[in-house]
Amino acid sequence: MKTADKSTRVARGTRALRTPGGLSVRLDVRALTVVVLLLLAALVASVALIGTGDFPIPASDVLKTLFGDGNRGQEFIVNQLRLPRVLVGLLVGASLGLGGALFQAISRNPLGSPDVLGLGQGATAGALVMIVLFSGSASEVTLGALVGGLVTGAAIYLLSWKRGVHGYRLVLVGIGVSAIVTAVNGYLLTKADLVDAARAVVWMTGSLNGRDWEQVGPLSALCAVLVPLVLANARGLRMMEMGDDVSGALGVRVERVRLLLMVAAVLLTASATAAAGPVSFVALTAPQLARRLTRSPGPNLLPSLCMGAALLVTADWASQRAFGADQLPVGVVTGVLGGLYLLWLLVTERKAGRI
Repeated sequence: MKTADKSTRVARGTRALRTPGGLSVRLDVRALTVVVLLLLAALVASVALIGTGDFPIPASDVLKTLFGDGNRGQEFIVNQLRLPRVLVGLLVGASLGLGGALFQAISRNPLGSPDVLGLGQGATAGALVMIVLFSGSASEVTLGALVGGLVTGAAIYLLSWKRGVHGYRLVLVGIGVSAIVTAVNGYLLTKADLVDAARAVVWMTGSLNGRDWEQVGPLSALCAVLVPLVLANARGLRMMEMGDDVSGALGVRVERVRLLLMVAAVLLTASATAAAGPVSFVALTAPQLARRLTRSPGPNLLPSLCMGAALLVTADWASQRAFGADQLPVGVVTGVLGGLYLLWLLVTERKAGRI
């Protein structure tokens, strides 16, 4: 009886849309509502963030300026100084949220996020190499972080391979690689001079300060390619949660889909880290919060993407407003909140007997 009631609730929350060509699409009304509300929250937080600073601008004037009806001073502040920072925050948050959802779905583990698997540490290692050994420019540091994240992701995948990649093996290998790369990062810091070490520590904190249109373009292009690619393979990813044998019998090319989505997740995470530094815990918390809001099984890719964007811009607004004159890097705020959430998640999983 309980099973029947549960099935009825699921059916009531789901709608099937049919096109004239015979294509049928299942629509989860609750998940769609959550996505819309998260987009509105991200928009409101973005407008508030654009209006925040040494020269505060009311929300109404921010909107007028964005639509081309502001004065010259407001146009400079909004369009040249603050809008790029907000766009980078939205893109980085969306990339981390989607990347975290992919890793958690592939590993079938709520702790299987880039923060735990070591991709952020790998990208940090690439950036530190460029800062400490080559005194690289900002663009060279960005490139080093991207390469470091990709190399770390490839190493984790290859070390996890044994007639396929399985969840707990992926997480355990990732934790081991993370520990190694963290030690390497500590060694690189000890070899740096004072100026480079200070620069490296600031980058490692994770911050949106000083971000401009130079970071917006590459992130936008990457998301424009990867997000549709990931969403197109969402059905295969959802079927893989039933197990490799079952999904393979249903026609899913399991290893091909897994490899494709892992590459996409690594690219999303590495590019986000390259743009803003290793902003911690967004990739871990965004998919979990999205799943709790939608109450829907499966990877919840689009809600996780929207949740990541809303979380990061809200955290950036809080880092500028919640501590008076002391403005914190956004990575500090996400680190504190994410650490508390991780402790709560561990206690919950332990009580449920899953760890």
